[in-house]
Amino acid sequence: MEKLKQRWNIESNFQILVIMIVFAINGSLSVALAKPLIHLIGISQETTNLFVFWTIRLLMMFVIYQILLVLIGTLFGQHKFFWNMEKKMLSRIGFKFFLKNT
Repeated sequence: MEKLKQRWNIESNFQILVIMIVFAINGSLSVALAKPLIHLIGISQETTNLFVFWTIRLLMMFVIYQILLVLIGTLFGQHKFFWNMEKKMLSRIGFKFFLKNT
């Protein structure tokens, strides 16, 4: 636990618990929201090539996950932690231009 607290720059075990709960909720919710959203835009497994369908669905889950991570983290009082994590993740995948003013 101490290594995790140092790596994430957090102070308490309770904060680790809250962060883990946010990750669990966020992962499940992003998968659950992607399914109806992909059907809403008219893409289904029956009418679309499986490779195309799953590529679009995974990209959609990734985008939903990134947005919900900060939102759910904020609801649980961990906005600073998740915003810093999001900035780090966006810069690693090449979206540094989104972070110019932060």
